[in-house]
Amino acid sequence: MDIKVKTSDNKLSQREKRHSNARLPAITRRAVLIGSIGAVLIGLIEPYAINVVKGSYMALDFSTPAALALFFFVTALLNRVLRRLHNGFTLKSGELAVVYTMMVLASAIPSIGLTAQLLPIITAPFYFSAARNPWIDIAQQDLKPWLYMSNPDAVKGFYEGIRGTTIPWGAWMQPLLAWIPFIFALFVVMICLSVILRRQWSEKERLSYPLIQLPLELTREDISGGVPILKKYLFWIGFGVAFIFGSFIGLHFYYPSVPSLNFNTQFAAFDRNHDFFIRLSFPMLGFFYLVNLDVLFSLWFFNLIFQISDGLLLMYGFEWKENMGSFGTPSALFAHLGMGAITMYVVMGAYVGRDHFKKVLHTLIARKSEIDDSGEIMSYRTAAWGCLLGLIFMTGWLIWSGMPYFVAPLFLFGAAILFVGLTRLVVECGLAEAVVSTTPSGFVFSGFGSRLIGPRGMLSLGLSYVWASDLRTSVMASASHGIELFHRRHHNSRRGFFLIMALAIILAMASSGWLTMHQAYKYGGANLNVWFFNASPQLPYQWAVANIENPSAPNIWGWMVTAAGAGIMFWFSGLRMQFANWPLHPVGFAVGNVWIMNHLILTLFLAWLIKLLIVRYGGLRGYRTFMPFFMGLIVGQYTCNILWFVIDLLTGQKGNLIFWI
Repeated sequence: MDIKVKTSDNKLSQREKRHSNARLPAITRRAVLIGSIGAVLIGLIEPYAINVVKGSYMALDFSTPAALALFFFVTALLNRVLRRLHNGFTLKSGELAVVYTMMVLASAIPSIGLTAQLLPIITAPFYFSAARNPWIDIAQQDLKPWLYMSNPDAVKGFYEGIRGTTIPWGAWMQPLLAWIPFIFALFVVMICLSVILRRQWSEKERLSYPLIQLPLELTREDISGGVPILKKYLFWIGFGVAFIFGSFIGLHFYYPSVPSLNFNTQFAAFDRNHDFFIRLSFPMLGFFYLVNLDVLFSLWFFNLIFQISDGLLLMYGFEWKENMGSFGTPSALFAHLGMGAITMYVVMGAYVGRDHFKKVLHTLIARKSEIDDSGEIMSYRTAAWGCLLGLIFMTGWLIWSGMPYFVAPLFLFGAAILFVGLTRLVVECGLAEAVVSTTPSGFVFSGFGSRLIGPRGMLSLGLSYVWASDLRTSVMASASHGIELFHRRHHNSRRGFFLIMALAIILAMASSGWLTMHQAYKYGGANLNVWFFNASPQLPYQWAVANIENPSAPNIWGWMVTAAGAGIMFWFSGLRMQFANWPLHPVGFAVGNVWIMNHLILTLFLAWLIKLLIVRYGGLRGYRTFMPFFMGLIVGQYTCNILWFVIDLLTGQKGNLIFWI
């Protein structure tokens, strides 16, 4: 009898131990310290990787390779060492959620998210004028001087380097002080929107958040204090597959006789008017395995339809010539269709969650909230006021930068649609590599016409390329995933988490900004990453000036096609709601026409086919059994990236690109 009672007590204590982590403090000094170190490392690793080593991209997309690789090291190595020293030293699940959130937010800063765009773009007009580019003279007539780096010596040194590697901070103060308030307002609005949307997306609509499934598994503990997924042999098989294939690419760079196991080719079709890409990405295969089958099918099916349509249209000589910018989809027709589709996607989401959003809006004026927000990282009242005041400030800043007063609100509306829509696509579809069909500047330009916007307004739209052009990562997407992980791993008070997120952003901005400056003035920006320091900085001005020199009226046909895209999206959504077995998810139409989906179609198809077979013959148990293998593919690839970055750093080799998508 005594033995039975003791056994029962043991089981109870083990169960309590398993679930007690959620009740322990999460925002601890050590969690913040480790997360801060990770944020700084990401802010340093990414610029060094893309500018000096010129290897794999570590923080270019929603996939956040550096954050996942470093987080894997924390959970698999650091936590193991701490456990060996003393069981009480182990980082608990809530603390690990803090560490991951700080790292994933930092990943949105160093490259396309901010730093690699801002610094070159605000210097480009005054450096490339030496090359007598035709757009320079026109652009400089209407530039707002306080938004740009115009000091001749500082600009020249930024692109050509200077002796002593001294950064002329004094010359940079004016443009940085002009930009930083706007950037912070933007990030505050994004985080506040993430707070407002979280409950609707996670608890009411039950979106799947595929990108946090791996961090969730890495923060899970078993009775012995270990990480269960790291004890699965299938995880290490998947890890080994991706790691070995990636290492062959690295070895081939050093020793050409070693075969490069790189699944990447293309072939031309439709009288060579369209290229089909045959690319297999191990980490994307891992992410897509976690996505619903109907979503996977719709993504590759719609992309195939759009590719065939594009090829046929070009083969028969149909081309919609409208210069909407350099990002999104090259086809203006598809750009307008996609803008309409993603607008309806966001509108439908707002309609579904209308009760929740009405209550949140009511907190702006009500003294007592109608909705319980005690479990959120900030009150809905604070989040709503943060959005409102941030948007007001951003509107004023855009008008101050030269954007007409009647254009700025529509521009911010378009930006909000694209950021919210893209974030939801990533949250729902696990699109770790994703863009949208157009940009806010392209949408507004087409809608108003450059004649009405004016030269200064067009240049202001071009300047938005700093933060709203190649939308492959964003603070909003990182915040949405970090907040959701924190909610699932910590059940005590979550207030104060916003400050931790802000700290991660500040640390990543400071570290990546300093290192990018240091590299530019030491090596010369012209000798660093060709895209970020040469091609990309000229694009906004070339686009703006081309449309200034060729004034256009509002594109009525563009508005009509946008409306058609919205109508088609509404129709697909209605079919899905009316017929339970309707096979096409409307998200495929919203994002199927963008260029990056052309590169992902094979991986999407394989993920769909593999998961279909596993679920059909193994059911839910089979899906869960093989899940560690696919998660291993993600970790193996990203760990391989970090390893070869270190090897290239030690050997001095440059250009060893292991991973892009």
